[in-house]
Amino acid sequence: MKKKARSLKWRLVWQLIALQAAVLSVIVIGVMSLLLEANISDKIMEAGAAEIVANAVSRDAAGELTLDPSPDLNWLNAEAPDFWFVVVDDRGKSLSRGTIPPAFRRMAEDLGRFSYGDIRGASGDEKLSGVIRTFQSKVGPISVLAGAGRMLSVPFVVFVLSQLLVVPLLALLALVTLVVIPVIVTRAFAGMKEIAGEAERIDIDRRGTRLSAENVPAEVAPLVNAVNDALNRLDEGYDRHKRFLADAAHELRTPIAILQTRLEDLASGPEQGRLLADIARLSLTAEQLLDLQRLDQQPCQMSPVDLVALGLCVTADLAPLAIAAGYQLSYEAGKEPVLVSGDQASLQRAVTNLIQNAIEHAGGQGTITVTVERSGCIEVSDEGPGIPAQHREQIFEPFYRLQARDHGAGLGLHLVQEVVQRHDGHVVVIDGPQGGSCFRMTLPLLS
Repeated sequence: MKKKARSLKWRLVWQLIALQAAVLSVIVIGVMSLLLEANISDKIMEAGAAEIVANAVSRDAAGELTLDPSPDLNWLNAEAPDFWFVVVDDRGKSLSRGTIPPAFRRMAEDLGRFSYGDIRGASGDEKLSGVIRTFQSKVGPISVLAGAGRMLSVPFVVFVLSQLLVVPLLALLALVTLVVIPVIVTRAFAGMKEIAGEAERIDIDRRGTRLSAENVPAEVAPLVNAVNDALNRLDEGYDRHKRFLADAAHELRTPIAILQTRLEDLASGPEQGRLLADIARLSLTAEQLLDLQRLDQQPCQMSPVDLVALGLCVTADLAPLAIAAGYQLSYEAGKEPVLVSGDQASLQRAVTNLIQNAIEHAGGQGTITVTVERSGCIEVSDEGPGIPAQHREQIFEPFYRLQARDHGAGLGLHLVQEVVQRHDGHVVVIDGPQGGSCFRMTLPLLS
């Protein structure tokens, strides 16, 4: 099973979030380490005690401040038995509980002049620790002075405050990362879509295409350059291969012609016939190689071509060869011309190859039928053994043969496909009406 490729942008997102969390954690640990190393042992009173008192303050019928019992207040008295407080409202009314240390009494008398404060006794004296807070309570604005409540160490307070800052900060950074990183990566790799489109257009028949490295990140450019270098090497190797085949076919024509002449001078007999047939196949293979080379080097000379006249001409030329091989050759077409835009010589060669292929592989009996339809379709059908469905795509590949002992080099059908594709058409093989094979070559009509 093919492993699914992982997304680069989401890998960057999660890695960056993990890095941010690690950096913030290191900062918190560093601050706590500095506090511990500084040996800060002072404690401060928890300010929540003043809020508990403010929530319990109410006013009686005479307008005096009173204290309503509450679970929080009961818990506070149980946690800090020596807890004391003073409350002053905006009317000058006051309320107090507990034993107020002498050092706070003058402060309590002027409490209305203060709004906020954290008080710590000298030399860490917890009895002189207290807080001043101002609240908007149910009886109006009030100021609370409280002391002897639950004490908190400074490092602990710093740690709690740091967590209150770190968690929202990490959430904000993570949110920004989730939004920004995909946008940045998408923009940075926008050029990769163009590269993918260029790569999809690379084809063996359209050599010379190269990937553009202008709009890709610098980190990807070496890969693009390496692919382009590989394409250069493939094009050079393909060109050498094509030149070799063309040169070989060209050089073979002369010795084949000489050999054919010498064989024709021999005494007639079965052996001479078989040798001449073999020479004919060898000559056909050389001509097919040269035809392929000409297709690559010379553009098709497009002009109006009448498929009816073309099919009739090819059928008449090949009739003696088909009859000699044991077949009947039939031609079916309408009287009206069927015009396409194409190269007369190339199309004629393609139809010739289809008929020669039928003569070679249809078993030496039955009828080979050539049909031209008004839709721009030419069919060549036979009554031979047919072509299995699993081989119908491969037979158009160069040098492909159904059986190793088949005659021919496997170039004829490939040449047909090359010609048809250059005319913006297509060729397929289907089951023939009499059980053999039917090659259907379809070309666009001349508008």
